[in-house]
Amino acid sequence: MPQAKPSELELSHVADACLGHLAENPDELLAFMQQAGFDPQSLRASLGTRRLQTGLIDYFAANEPLLLALCANSGMSPESVMRLWHKLNPGG
Repeated sequence: MPQAKPSELELSHVADACLGHLAENPDELLAFMQQAGFDPQSLRASLGTRRLQTGLIDYFAANEPLLLALCANSGMSPESVMRLWHKLNPGG
């Protein structure tokens, strides 16, 4: 059975929540930027791009404590975020 692609709205909503969470946690924002290779200017230039959106979801999916904190503060379930991650990464 082919896996459904995520809707742009779903992707955008979760990525925005991830970025908002990082913005409230400067140490985590810095860690994300370092891992993803962003400086402040390139991060600003990437806002709204699919590359940044998928990178944010990958980052949260790989960090369970961060994912759980995001979900506790946003009302999303970890399962819904991981379902989106699986849609973005069908090969695992």
